[in-house]
Amino acid sequence: MAVGGQRRRPVVALYERIADAVHDGTYPPGSTLPSEPKLAAELGVSRPALREALLLLQEDGVLTVRRGVGRTVNDRPPRRGFEHVQPLEELIGAGTGAPLRVRALLRTVEEPTDFTTQHLLAPARAELRFWESVLTGEGTAAALSHEWAAADALLDRVHPAFARALRETDAPGAGKGGRPAVSMLSVLVGASRETALSAHSGITATLLGRRRGEQLGRPADTPAVLVTQVVRVGEVPVLAAKHMLPTGAPALPVTQSH
Repeated sequence: MAVGGQRRRPVVALYERIADAVHDGTYPPGSTLPSEPKLAAELGVSRPALREALLLLQEDGVLTVRRGVGRTVNDRPPRRGFEHVQPLEELIGAGTGAPLRVRALLRTVEEPTDFTTQHLLAPARAELRFWESVLTGEGTAAALSHEWAAADALLDRVHPAFARALRETDAPGAGKGGRPAVSMLSVLVGASRETALSAHSGITATLLGRRRGEQLGRPADTPAVLVTQVVRVGEVPVLAAKHMLPTGAPALPVTQSH
């Protein structure tokens, strides 16, 4: 889960230029990138800066180094947005070899809480989509997620693709026909192929409490990690979440950046 600032370093901007070239087909899946000297000249950057950006792209699964061939674009590079923000069920599931399953507990619309008023800048009488989900793996509840989206009017202006995707997911009958439930963050990332996302997360230690303990099948005094998360488009917050991970849940990888 990336924890990032609003000011992008030059290497991050270069990373995004190359990632965009991959996603728009300039460097299609399976293709080999030009040599470092040629690519640096094409992009108008220094070779050290290019090398650092290429290493980040390798770490994020966009590129692979093949001996005797060079750097090639992976057959299935991550979708735009995955370079920075990844759904919790996939992050936790990465350590187990399979994404966690999302079980929807509640899908509703509610007035802002103190948390959403603070993090989504929502007016007091706004109506916000609220999703409550349990993430499970191997039959065990691994996390409880509370997710709120910004008001529809705001999303229609700053991220219309996310607004449409939320409406389609919440439409009557959308969850029928055997389709698995998804997290709100998964919907956001899937709708952000052409929209850059940034996220900031906080991590604190706490106890589950009675209600959350019942939802996760654990005693109320079970130690837990509480992760709060805000996802933005530019400077505008579009999603806020709280994730509760009890002791014994699969490991959550954390990356810090500045």
